[in-house]
Amino acid sequence: MRNVTLPSSVLEEIRAHGREAYPDECCGFLIGGASGSETEGKRAVVALERARNDFDGERGRRFLIRPEEVRDIERRAESQGRSVVGFYHSHPDHPARPSLFDQEHAWPWYTYIVLSVTRTDTPSVGAFELDPEASTFRPVELLVGGTESPPPR
Repeated sequence: MRNVTLPSSVLEEIRAHGREAYPDECCGFLIGGASGSETEGKRAVVALERARNDFDGERGRRFLIRPEEVRDIERRAESQGRSVVGFYHSHPDHPARPSLFDQEHAWPWYTYIVLSVTRTDTPSVGAFELDPEASTFRPVELLVGGTESPPPR
């Protein structure tokens, strides 16, 4: 099983974003080190970038990140020697697991972090990746700790 590590400060930023967006879903990008810096079965998230939820409808049940925003964040990450390694979003008043809608719109290779959020709490978080052969999500181990690494010079 692959594992994903992220600093506790990044997890707290995801939780804060979920609380701020409630009752709507929040969404954003998971930023990792340079392309090719991952070791087999291990991925490190070093930072996040918030995204706008541009879903044209019930934002408490869906999110949409526009392609232009994806390209902009990818370029910004690459200019800093980093890469987009996944996405995060919240599930207001629902479990921290991907929905069928999430699965139908996911891309293989990326890590997806899903945060359960209520009016008063962020009770759980899960990490997942899309199995490209089965087109279903599989859980990945989420390891939290440490602090955010500084940007490369």
